[in-house]
Amino acid sequence: MYLLINRVILIFLMSTILIAAGCGIVTPPLELAPSGEIVEKAIALQLQYVHHYLSDNLQTTTPELQITQIKVNKIEPLVVANLPTYHLQGTYQLNLKLHRQKIEQTKNPFDIYLQRQKEGKTWRLVRNKN
Repeated sequence: MYLLINRVILIFLMSTILIAAGCGIVTPPLELAPSGEIVEKAIALQLQYVHHYLSDNLQTTTPELQITQIKVNKIEPLVVANLPTYHLQGTYQLNLKLHRQKIEQTKNPFDIYLQRQKEGKTWRLVRNKN
């Protein structure tokens, strides 16, 4: 269920970013793409948001998440709002610790946009506000 919500959000997000991306602007270099640690934090943040939303609506506790084996298959550099942005796609393994059980999910797809802020010290997970 959360994968369906994730995919709907991501499809809308991708459409919005592609429309907003300027034509003819120099693309950022791949050398400045986010590190594996940043990608992991972004995936975790996205999952926590979805699981928190579902847990609130279902009146259950939010599961403990552990993300491992991240594999980035595609990196697309672009510029959004005059800031370097990277569209990353790939897979990861998710371990969920629920109240009474543990679940392991392998080869979960991810599709995220990460934007480096002006100072170059922080990253922003670009997502739909809905």
